Amino acid sequence: MAAAMYGLCMLTALACAWLLLASYARTGHRLLFWSGLCFCGMTLNNLILILDKLVFPAMDLLTLRLVTALISVSLLLYGLIDEKE
Repeated sequence: MAAAMYGLCMLTALACAWLLLASYARTGHRLLFWSGLCFCGMTLNNLILILDKLVFPAMDLLTLRLVTALISVSLLLYGLIDEKE
């Protein structure tokens, strides 16, 4: 059951990233771009979660997961700050 949940979370983040970046390509709004990049990072984060918990259970990839989440949220934060200016 855990594998299904991890996979669905990754697919949901991938769908959000695809929709946001497709909308950015149509409209050119920069906040859509930064949000899409954030969700790309979250997709990568979920992939690393799957690798950590299911593929390589003996390895600890927590640090890598936290770094990808931090980078993803930082991209969105930068986009929000840049859009405000």
